[in-house]
Amino acid sequence: MKTNSYFFQSFAIVLLAAGAFIGFKQFLPKKIFSEGVPNSKNVLIDSMLLDAVAKDVKATAKDTLINEKIVFDPTLGITFPAEKFEDYKGYQYLISFYEKLYQLETNPESESVRIAYFGDSMTDGDMIVQDLRADYQTKFGGHGVGFVSITSESAASRSSITHQYSGNWKTQSYLNVKRPRSPFGVNGHVFFANDTAHVEWIRFKANNAKFATMLDNPTLFYGRSSNLNGKVDVIIGKDTIVKSLTPNSLVNTLKISSSSVKSFKADFIKADSIPIFGFNFDDGKGVHVDNFSQRGNSGLPISTFNPAVMQAFNSKLGYDLIVLHYGTNVLNYGTKDYTWYDRSMTKTVNHLKECFPGVAILIVSTADKSTKYDLEMKTDSAVVPLTTAQKRYALKTQSGFVNLYTLMGGDGSMVKWVEEEPAKANKDYTHFNHRGAKKIAGLLYEQLNQGYEKYKALRKKRKPAEKKPSDSTGIKKDSVDA
Repeated sequence: MKTNSYFFQSFAIVLLAAGAFIGFKQFLPKKIFSEGVPNSKNVLIDSMLLDAVAKDVKATAKDTLINEKIVFDPTLGITFPAEKFEDYKGYQYLISFYEKLYQLETNPESESVRIAYFGDSMTDGDMIVQDLRADYQTKFGGHGVGFVSITSESAASRSSITHQYSGNWKTQSYLNVKRPRSPFGVNGHVFFANDTAHVEWIRFKANNAKFATMLDNPTLFYGRSSNLNGKVDVIIGKDTIVKSLTPNSLVNTLKISSSSVKSFKADFIKADSIPIFGFNFDDGKGVHVDNFSQRGNSGLPISTFNPAVMQAFNSKLGYDLIVLHYGTNVLNYGTKDYTWYDRSMTKTVNHLKECFPGVAILIVSTADKSTKYDLEMKTDSAVVPLTTAQKRYALKTQSGFVNLYTLMGGDGSMVKWVEEEPAKANKDYTHFNHRGAKKIAGLLYEQLNQGYEKYKALRKKRKPAEKKPSDSTGIKKDSVDA
């Protein structure tokens, strides 16, 4: 009888609890988590984003772009069809990049193409970028992982190259330092070997990644300094080669080896006060893609780049496309009005154009992200407004645009990517796993390649450029090599 008594008591408690929940449900918030600005004490968020949010005056700009027909002016004698804002891709603004790809495809031995891919934690550990790099190198050729920073928070998780370093490097990042002691490199960092009591070192080893089984043409990039005594001891196998640093220019290079190597270690001797940026690995042919990822980045720190230094980097590396893939950290603030971000990123992209004159820019939107509403994971309410803002500043800055949210399936897609078997995203409902990252890279490549194929078709129909009088430099204007 006691068992029956306990059963009925337990059953009564469950009924009372259910009744209480139904009664109080109407008073509970629809969104379980707070809409306010989260406590970022233990979260890596760039200081410029915090400043931009703090200065936000909540002024919503009237959207005049959504209903406008987007008509393009000719570039190199080519004009892509008009677009609607809803489906905007901006292939027209990638024509310079597509022309370089065309020249590479038709002259593979004498041309090369380079892409700088700036991102946040979505590209951490070379995620997405390594697969996009492989896609391009499969079609157009090229070996090497590109530019790698001296230190990296994701070095241990990166599979495309083994990257180790000593713990005594002094690092300044554009994520949290507004006025560095020396200008940031193209990777948004500058490193110093200022621990004179202990040697700072770095070690690289090639893995079995596709098109990166060797360290191709390893080259150190470093900045200007009055210290003329710095040296690098390069250890390859049992051999040690001593190389002097000559920090006379804004950006200097030092070739570590005249041929490809499997691995090497570099010790920096008496190199204090010399700005060190990183190493580049490529064979000089085909397509090369540099991954400049930084956790917590909103994209705004790019506005701190020194134009003269960036132009010096570009003169050595020769970029043809810059990709800006941000948004994950901007979603953390629960707002649905991204006028402030649109405005700030428009200035940032225009500054980037000053740093890299003539280089095409591609904006990649935030992916889908899920948040818990009424105990159910759904697309975060801020995803679509942020994506729209990103499309706005892409259009205003004459940049190409990839809507990653719609490419991966739109509303509710992140839930599917997390819960399907095999899963393509992590349980944080924000980041992709390696399987998902490869899928995303494929989607990006497919859209870019569709634009390239359309470009080639339009190029064939292009009328020959009219001969025009030479200007004072003797160079004919509006001429394009066939």
